[in-house]
Amino acid sequence: MAVYSLGGTIAMTTDPATGGVVPALSAHDLLAAVPGLDRHGIDLRVHDFRRVPGASLTFDDLTELGAAIDKTLDGGDVDGVVITQGTDTIEETAFFLDLHHGHDQPVIVTGAMRNPTMAGPDGPANLYAAVLAATDPQLRGAGVLVVLNDEIHAARHVRKSHTTSPAAFTSPGAGPIGRIAEDRVRLASPLPTRVAPLAPAARDARVGLYTVSLGDDGTLLEAWDSLCDGLVVAAFGVGHVPQRLVESLERLAARIPVALASRIGNGPVLTGTYGFPGSEKDLIGRGLIPAGNLGPYQARLLLQALLAQGADQETITSKFSALAC
Repeated sequence: MAVYSLGGTIAMTTDPATGGVVPALSAHDLLAAVPGLDRHGIDLRVHDFRRVPGASLTFDDLTELGAAIDKTLDGGDVDGVVITQGTDTIEETAFFLDLHHGHDQPVIVTGAMRNPTMAGPDGPANLYAAVLAATDPQLRGAGVLVVLNDEIHAARHVRKSHTTSPAAFTSPGAGPIGRIAEDRVRLASPLPTRVAPLAPAARDARVGLYTVSLGDDGTLLEAWDSLCDGLVVAAFGVGHVPQRLVESLERLAARIPVALASRIGNGPVLTGTYGFPGSEKDLIGRGLIPAGNLGPYQARLLLQALLAQGADQETITSKFSALAC
């Protein structure tokens, strides 16, 4: 099994110069702190890939990581992969990697909410559970998963829903697909349905994320014009915006792909219930692409990945439809 360490809270220790914690521990350090892992006889191939906070990870980092994982899994002698990183961007890393992951071996992303200098750090327990999950044959074909707090979440549904709680990661509307107890995976639902992996990026693509808010007059929305290759609108409720934004969104959607997501993060964007100007039915009729159950962050990653490989509007709409359930 392979372990890739990217840094984050799980790898942090106190910086004597500032008194704050910074990423400093290696992947070997992290594994050495996990009690009982050695009794399972799992052969671990350890890679110190990055040592950065989760907030500082980039598309280039994740593209290089995905390529390294593919090379490792192409050999066929690795049962699975574990990635440790900062929790700030775990839900985005997991979804990004899942879009491109084409192997049967599972990739498990984990981290920690409590750094190693705190009482009761959760990093060792999360890493222990992640290693067990990565080597469990029940999870072959599951794609990329997130494991924290002994829960297993699908990349498509997982959200970080609390800033400090060890139980911060949830899957609104779906729930975890399983849990780990007594050193084994216990599935609670079928494995997530997977779609064909996306091709690697052929060009750079910039996708904006615009969150609609009360009293929005559209001035900031207009500022996005000509600055991005695609845009995700995090709308009210089931996909609604103020009427005064409608014409601006229609103009943008005529020039670039614009995806319509909900800012709520739980539940789908509808497609045909409301019909007033600025409703979901009205906006889709003006060219916006419904994101279904995908949250704004996942919708942005999907749109960016599709634009980076040169996908046209029809292909983008089709992919959103396939992944939105």
